[in-house]
Amino acid sequence: MSPDIINSLASNGLSPSGIFSGNPYFSAGFGLIGVGAVLAVLRQGSRKAAAFTRRQLLVTLEIPSKDKSYQWILAWLSDQQKLKSSSKKRIFSKIIQNATKPRHLAVQTTFKQHDNGSVAANFSFVPGPGKHLFNFNNRWIQVDRVRETKMLDLTNGAPWETITLTTLNKDRDIFNTILYNAQKKAIEQQKGKTVIYTSVGPEWRPFGPPRKKRVLSSVVLDNNISEDILSDVKDFIKNGKWYEERGIPYRRGYMLYGPPGTGKTSFIQALAGELGYNICILNLGERGHTDDRLNHLLTVAPERSIVLLEDIDAAFNKHRDRSDPNSVHLSMVTFSGLLNALDGVSSAEERITFMTTNHIDRLDSALIRPGRVDYKVYLGNATKFQTATMFNRFYPESPSLAAEFAEKTEGHQISPAQLQGHFVRFKTSAEMAIENFNLLTAKQDI
Repeated sequence: MSPDIINSLASNGLSPSGIFSGNPYFSAGFGLIGVGAVLAVLRQGSRKAAAFTRRQLLVTLEIPSKDKSYQWILAWLSDQQKLKSSSKKRIFSKIIQNATKPRHLAVQTTFKQHDNGSVAANFSFVPGPGKHLFNFNNRWIQVDRVRETKMLDLTNGAPWETITLTTLNKDRDIFNTILYNAQKKAIEQQKGKTVIYTSVGPEWRPFGPPRKKRVLSSVVLDNNISEDILSDVKDFIKNGKWYEERGIPYRRGYMLYGPPGTGKTSFIQALAGELGYNICILNLGERGHTDDRLNHLLTVAPERSIVLLEDIDAAFNKHRDRSDPNSVHLSMVTFSGLLNALDGVSSAEERITFMTTNHIDRLDSALIRPGRVDYKVYLGNATKFQTATMFNRFYPESPSLAAEFAEKTEGHQISPAQLQGHFVRFKTSAEMAIENFNLLTAKQDI
């Protein structure tokens, strides 16, 4: 206030403080401010108290979509929904179940191939993004599935997701049980099957559903080839300590070479089934591959897996001209990078690698030397032994005709794949297969 106003008030027996204190509106304003401040303090205190209580009473488990257990948990949650819907409990329990059922579902579709060749689709429903509540082993668990719309998983371009499980702190041991059950279910689904992995960015991902294991005897190679390779691989697997004691890198490389259709890939698949191993297929020409990524992929390959480099001659051969623009590959893997990944200082231990090629003469000798390729096997066109064995397998009721058919192949270059196609075409009659033998050699005469 100005001095004149203050002097005027003083002459009338008033003071500024007296005016404010006697003003009910002003007093009420101060009161509201005080109440608001108190409420704000209480509100902040209650939040902190709630957060503290939550930290003390609750425990959470976060599972990102990049973790291997993410798909296990989704499949396990789907099973929990099936068990709920099929269980027979009291009316009160049914009401609770209906109240806690997810209202936002996501569908997962899988395909199953039957023995007769037909394929059936199976649909399962899992909790979609949002919060869900379910009871497991008499313990309540909240599931919070979050999908980040602005964040992508760079390995596959899919939205980044997380699943967060929340329960009481005293029940934290239930997380171990859930993860164990989810893992057990995933293993049971793969039992008796071979999982095929392919590289997606810097990691391995299953390619399609697990395949039914192929019997080793279903691939007919020439005398004792299958048995010799199987024996060598088994000897390698059980002698890790022997390698360690002698300071030898614990890895082994195999090269299967020969013309197309001679059973190279089929044998590797059957061998994996016989050993109970999976297969990691590595395409060196894939876009985005670099030396560092190749080395990383070979290092983090899933346990009990065979690393397969098919048609290695298509990626690197001694005739490749890097100055030729027509030879430019989308992959940035160099030949020296491949050699270092196979047996360099940073290359992985305890690894089985198979390479296949139709033209071994095109490969650089540095690639197929011992230490990178320890065991080479030529798989050629069908011999009489292979022909007769395959004939007996397709026509077990006509063993006497096997030798006759095998004699007809003398002087012809016929692959096992061609023989199999011929036998499938005339699967109902061994006699028809013999009578139409000329169909096998027709293409050769053109």
